[in-house]
Amino acid sequence: MQATAPIPVNAPLITPAAKRYVAEAMASGWISSAGPAVEAFERRFAQWLGVKHAVTTGSGTTALHLALAALRIGPGDEVIVPDFTMIAPVCAVLYTGAKPVLVDCEPDTWTLDVARVADAITPRTRAILPVHVYGHSADMEPLLALARRHGLAVIEDAAEAHGATCRGRLCGSIGDVGAFSFYGNKIVTTGEGGMVVTDDDALAERARRLKDMAHVPGERFAHAELGYSYRMGNLQAACGLGQLEHVAEFVAAKRAMAARYGERLRGIPGLALPVTRPWAGNVYWMYAVVLEDGFALTRDDLCAELQRRGVETRPFFRSAAQQPVVRERAGVQGPFPVSERISARGLYLPSGLALTAAQIDHVCAAIGDAVAPGTARASARRRPRP
Repeated sequence: MQATAPIPVNAPLITPAAKRYVAEAMASGWISSAGPAVEAFERRFAQWLGVKHAVTTGSGTTALHLALAALRIGPGDEVIVPDFTMIAPVCAVLYTGAKPVLVDCEPDTWTLDVARVADAITPRTRAILPVHVYGHSADMEPLLALARRHGLAVIEDAAEAHGATCRGRLCGSIGDVGAFSFYGNKIVTTGEGGMVVTDDDALAERARRLKDMAHVPGERFAHAELGYSYRMGNLQAACGLGQLEHVAEFVAAKRAMAARYGERLRGIPGLALPVTRPWAGNVYWMYAVVLEDGFALTRDDLCAELQRRGVETRPFFRSAAQQPVVRERAGVQGPFPVSERISARGLYLPSGLALTAAQIDHVCAAIGDAVAPGTARASARRRPRP
């Protein structure tokens, strides 16, 4: 089988409101970070998340670095980070001169294994940086309790978890500070961009100052400490305003996507589908699967077969401990058997907001055909289409 056009792993859905706001910003001439959409996006994002402060940045990675810098984390400090993550949080820790201390992940949610965190704490530990992976929350309640006992800050990486919840609270609003990404494949996108969020007045003020070259208050072009050019432009913020208006619809679409995938893929031997813990509200930023021992193909062979059938996929993030730059900068750590196993066996399927039900059906049929030709198409024909 072959689709008429390749199904992309993630195609964004840009709302009419976002296009209108960007056009208005262009017409106004406000295109830099001084434009009014920046402040409006910060205010409305904070209101939606239920926090006091939101500070725009140029990317999710700069948001993480800014959060760490605002907490004055630097050389000699350690920050606990999951081994299974996109490399951005590990890099952000390295940017400060601190050491990322890696911890293995849970085998089903793929998030930081909180039960292993206590053993990683040393007198140098300053913070814990959980990542809400692929839209599922890390288990924040025991993590926060552990952090409080040891006097540690908690920095949430919510880049992949817009609208996800942990015990009824929105991810990003639970720790001392949170960081979001608005990259083109995120649930709320500005193309490029990020946000630091917090309820701490002093932390927000420091983050806001550091992101704009750390000007001395009241003395432009005077700089008492090292700052950064981490600003978001008015055009990106205008896009974010239009996207944010539809975040509830986007989350509902992601969950409907996951339900359709789950219905059609359940029962394929060796194909482990994503789980959602009872306390979590998963937003399925990416619909991710892991190939167990009983699956008919290797991960790379399946990806190649799906590509041949017009379906784009992506492999899971690589284990941070296996990255040469991490080993060079932070030393050899591990082993991390869970992270290493899923890194080698995991992939995610087309998951963008522009994905249609017919495209999901095509992906599922392609997987079935790759494993046992014809089975998935027959299964799809038996299922009523909503």
